[in-house]
Amino acid sequence: MQIGFSKKISETLLEDIFELILKNIIKHKKVKIAKFGTFSLRNKKQRAGRNPKTKVPAIISSRNVILFKASKEFKEYINKND
Repeated sequence: MQIGFSKKISETLLEDIFELILKNIIKHKKVKIAKFGTFSLRNKKQRAGRNPKTKVPAIISSRNVILFKASKEFKEYINKND
């Protein structure tokens, strides 16, 4: 699909959109995009783990992860039979 922008302008536009989404996820812990879905930030606690190659037990540090939940409209569009 063509939208009439050059490749360079399109890349810049997408980078700006992604940067805006990331900044808002960090600030508000959640970003909802209508008819697309919701990105949210969740903290995973520290836990015990194991190196799968060596089987040596290790501690997996706590960290933030980004979750995405598709909207009902997006799911319907993806599963639409053409």
